[in-house]
Amino acid sequence: MSRADTLFIENCKDILAHGVWDTDQPVRPRWRDGAPAHTVKRFGIVNRYDLREEFPIQTLRKMAFRNAVDEILWIWQKKSNNIHDLSSHIWDAWADESGSIGKAYGYQLGVKHSYPEGEMDQVDRVLYDLKHNPASRRILTSLYNHHDLSEMALYPCAWSVTFNVSGTTLNAVLNQRSQDMLTANGWNVMQYAALLYLLAQVSGLVPGELLHVIADAHIYDRHVPLIEELIARTPYEPPTLRLEPLDDFYAFTPDSFHLEGYCAHPFSHAIPVAV
Repeated sequence: MSRADTLFIENCKDILAHGVWDTDQPVRPRWRDGAPAHTVKRFGIVNRYDLREEFPIQTLRKMAFRNAVDEILWIWQKKSNNIHDLSSHIWDAWADESGSIGKAYGYQLGVKHSYPEGEMDQVDRVLYDLKHNPASRRILTSLYNHHDLSEMALYPCAWSVTFNVSGTTLNAVLNQRSQDMLTANGWNVMQYAALLYLLAQVSGLVPGELLHVIADAHIYDRHVPLIEELIARTPYEPPTLRLEPLDDFYAFTPDSFHLEGYCAHPFSHAIPVAV
């Protein structure tokens, strides 16, 4: 049974049984028909995934792994804030007429800063430190720049990653201020796990633990029946992730990531999206 499935089932059952509804409060998100999109939530969920044991991808439904990798490379490798650099349409609702989502996500990672070693953006600083300063406790990125929030189409949800090297093992803490459990939980876990694999490989390290901290883990009201259907299913065993033998972070593409032995349940429902 996949660890990603086990934790997803446990988290969702906990939210549905013990969560707090916001139906008595005004909320920002709306359904496409204009109705308020209310949620039931739990505060402060923390999940651990040991990538030495398995690759954490849900099997309760078939996950769009390639699109998830494409997005994480769009943010971390291309450092882009324009949807024309992205293969999927997941950001279309947030883009302006030029395709920009403002000073969000990839834009923040691409801003250069001055260091004693020279000018580097956040990603290149991580790559440098993993190779030259692996004992550092300062290897982290942040997308939540208060100076630029007013120019972001959407405030970053997964906003900070802290990397920590233990021996030859690369671990990471992913901090997320808000998570839609149905549409984003499995997506974020598999894409940041893939990123950890990638960073470990190009740094000569072994991928270790991904610690996922979610401040507000919620289920939307119209997602409840879909969640109940998913968590009643029997998971499959997890697949194996294999990366092409490259050592340049910027040489990877979505085709460089190969899931082997991935079996998953079909899921044909259209998922309503709140914006």
